[in-house]
Amino acid sequence: MVFYWFLRKRYPLKINNFTQYKIRLPVIFYLKKFLFIFIILLFSLSYFSQENDGYGINLPKFYKTKIHFGFTIAGNTTDYRLNTKPNSLFPDTLLKGKDTTRLRVSTIYTQPAPGFAIGLVTDARLHDYVRLRFTPSISFASRKIEYTLANKTRDTFKVFQKTVESTFLIFPFETKIQSKRLGNFSAYIIGGYGYALDLASRKKAAGVVTGGPNQLENNIRVKRDDFYYSVGAGTDFYLQYFKLGFEIKLQVGTRNLLNPGNNIFSNSIDKIRSRMVVFCLTFEG
Repeated sequence: MVFYWFLRKRYPLKINNFTQYKIRLPVIFYLKKFLFIFIILLFSLSYFSQENDGYGINLPKFYKTKIHFGFTIAGNTTDYRLNTKPNSLFPDTLLKGKDTTRLRVSTIYTQPAPGFAIGLVTDARLHDYVRLRFTPSISFASRKIEYTLANKTRDTFKVFQKTVESTFLIFPFETKIQSKRLGNFSAYIIGGYGYALDLASRKKAAGVVTGGPNQLENNIRVKRDDFYYSVGAGTDFYLQYFKLGFEIKLQVGTRNLLNPGNNIFSNSIDKIRSRMVVFCLTFEG
């Protein structure tokens, strides 16, 4: 249900009486891509495991150890959840002459973009089928916010796109509940809570904030710290020398990240919260 909610048709946040609909095609495209790769690898590794059944079970005592380590490589797609303010006015400084036309923000889109992450895995045994995991990582992400401005009679439109790039240090603590091992295969669900530190936020916060006519050049500024909850599922394959895991996970931020600024792009938004879909490959020994 979580992923259905994330992939369903989304409509742009509406400030005036404009009604436009838009599907998040980039998110759907990348998730389909991840799922296709996941299914191909799943069948390939299942066949490989079956070929080894005649020789015994790989890593039979893997989960009897109290703690083990590994690393992870991940792809992600990130966007924002936006709450807007109504009736944001903006003096149109791009029109030549003494035109005093004022534009209102009619719609705001948030466009997801792909990124990647690398990290470490620390896995501690709490029970036969319950693990506590700490997987710190560094993640690179980018989001775009597109503004459509129009005058009162709707005969003048302008589109502005603002890009927010981030480099995160992510510190998640999660609980992994796995199924009983079937040969060299097991499945699991995972969930937890974490902290994200945006290393690029200081650079964004230090940007020029002019207000007035030059505010067209201003960008969205976001706060450095965020807390999020995560939920996901995955599969583990026990190979001869290590365990290979595939995992897909949704991370939803809980803090309002907007750092207010004196420009139309910040003033038209009330709250910004982050959201990320992550597809992970884990290697544990």
